[in-house]
Amino acid sequence: MIVRIVKMEFKEEFIPEFLDNFEKNKTMIRNFKGCSYLELYCDEGNPCIYFTYSYWDSDDALQAYRNSETFKKIWSATKPGFSKKAEAWSLKKVCSLP
Repeated sequence: MIVRIVKMEFKEEFIPEFLDNFEKNKTMIRNFKGCSYLELYCDEGNPCIYFTYSYWDSDDALQAYRNSETFKKIWSATKPGFSKKAEAWSLKKVCSLP
């Protein structure tokens, strides 16, 4: 399993458009083959910083999504609102606590 964290910092005026677009597309992303979890977080100290947190069955599944028309459509609508370049991490779980 891959945990994907993406940090996005937006221009303040773009945030309502981003949230609307995320709301419209979150189910499609969650239902993409290989995705088992998706959440959106906002930084408590900076309302312009958002993170997506998602679980993918494998790196191949994540890459299939990143190369899909679905991703290209969503990303092309999201990217113009950035105030800084997005950052992303793909992580493998090392330990789980009971």
